[in-house]
Amino acid sequence: MATARRTRLRPEERRNQLVALGVATLADRPLAEVTVEEIAAEAGVSTGLVYYYFGSKNGLHHEIVRRARDSMLHASEPHLDLPPAERLTSTLTRLVAYVREHGPTFYSLVRGDASGDEEVRAVIEDARREQTERALAVLLELGVPDTELLRIAARSWVALAEQALVDGGINSDLAAEDLVGYLERSLGGVVAAAVPGVSERLFGVPAKL
Repeated sequence: MATARRTRLRPEERRNQLVALGVATLADRPLAEVTVEEIAAEAGVSTGLVYYYFGSKNGLHHEIVRRARDSMLHASEPHLDLPPAERLTSTLTRLVAYVREHGPTFYSLVRGDASGDEEVRAVIEDARREQTERALAVLLELGVPDTELLRIAARSWVALAEQALVDGGINSDLAAEDLVGYLERSLGGVVAAAVPGVSERLFGVPAKL
């Protein structure tokens, strides 16, 4: 990447610029390989200034992951005016589109739990909790009883969905609608396992798998 000419920015603008450069760098390499020196060179500033804003490389990584997380969640934010099943389809369709457009960033985000930094892992877990709550909101509106096992199932589905999005959404020719359909049916499948007898009305999944 070419080095940017140094321009005078207000502190918040400079900080936002540095984070944005870090997120863009995820398209070329994993988070662990993003360095303070590289981001400083891209921005045309000293490494000391980057440390001033973020304290450490881990601090920079934390903000990069947080920005990437917020971008993904915003891109797939549920449209609450839609009925629950349609809302799920809409959300998953936009999530698949995000993964197709930002594959390396998504991969770095969902694989960031391997980071040795607790704050980075916490940011990623926040995203998983949000995705779990979105799935649960749909299921509860569809009349699925709210049980502890249902919540475990929804959380496990998020992990399954992450892997499916990595395998089917990045470097794959799988049609987007096929991947969305699989994600919908797999959610119905974990519901069938957790709450027998209610899944026939969910995404066409039979009660007995």
